Amino acid sequence: MFDDALMALLDRLDLGPRDSLEPLSGGDIAAVYRLATDRGEVVLKRDDPERLAGEAEGLRALKAATTRLAVPEVWGEGDGWLVMEALTPARRTAAGERALGEGLRELHGVPASGEASHGWARDNACGATPQPNAPLDDGRAFQRERRLLPLARACHDRGLLDARLRERLEAVAQALEDWLPDASGRRVHGDLWSGNVLYTTRGPALIDPAVYRHYPEVDLAMLTLFGAPSEAFFEAYWNGAAPADWPRREALFQLYPLLNHLLLFGGAYRDAVARALTRVERGG
Repeated sequence: MFDDALMALLDRLDLGPRDSLEPLSGGDIAAVYRLATDRGEVVLKRDDPERLAGEAEGLRALKAATTRLAVPEVWGEGDGWLVMEALTPARRTAAGERALGEGLRELHGVPASGEASHGWARDNACGATPQPNAPLDDGRAFQRERRLLPLARACHDRGLLDARLRERLEAVAQALEDWLPDASGRRVHGDLWSGNVLYTTRGPALIDPAVYRHYPEVDLAMLTLFGAPSEAFFEAYWNGAAPADWPRREALFQLYPLLNHLLLFGGAYRDAVARALTRVERGG
C-alpha cells in the first residue's frame, strides 16, 4: 500500500513508517489512513491533488484563526497524498460542546480585511463537488451566484430537480436582498457536519474543511442539518439570544448542502430541498 509517491513524501518529511497503513472509517470521498512512524502517529489522506491542496490550505487557515479549537497540523502534501498530525479521540461531553461553541464564535469573529468580503482566493471542494469561491463584496450575491444557482442548474441538468422546484430556488436566490442584510464575510469551516467535528484530548477539533468567508450561519446550519448540537453549544456560541431571523437563515444555508447531497447521492434528498425551500419562502 506504500506507493512510490507516498514513500518519497514520507522520506522528505523524515517520517519512517513503523507499521502498515491502518484504514480509517469516515472517508466517503478520499481514502484515509493512520500510520505509526518513528516520530509518532500521523493521518494520511489520498485524493485528487487539487482537492488535497485546498484542504491543506483550509486547515492552515483554520489553525491561524482559532486558539480554542484543535486543528491538525499539516506536515506535508504532494502527489495525491496529505500528511497530517494525528489527534487522540476523547468522549463528547457538555464541556466539550461548550468549548466547540466558544471556539466557533472565535473563528467566526475573524473579519475579511483588504479583500472582497465573501469568498476565498482559490476554489476548493465540498465533498467531491468543486466549490467556486471567486470573491464578491455582497454576501447575498455570493450566496446566489456561487452557491445556489450553480447547484440548482447542475441538479436540473441531471434530472434531479424539476423545472418548478428550480424556478422556486431561483426566485428565492433573486430575492435575498429583500430580507437578508449584507454583512462582512467571516471565515467559515464550510463543511461542518458532525463527522468533521472530533472530540479529542486537546478539546474539540475541526477536520476536512472547505474554507471560505461568508455568513457564519453557514457552519451552524450544516451542524443542525447533519448533527444535533446541544443547548450547551448554542448557549456558548450565541453568548446571548440567537438572531430573530435565525430559523430563516438556517433554512437558507441548508439549501446549499442539501443541493450538494442531491447532486452527489441522488433523488432521496429532493424532498429535503423542497422542505428547506418552503421554510425560506415562509420566513422560517
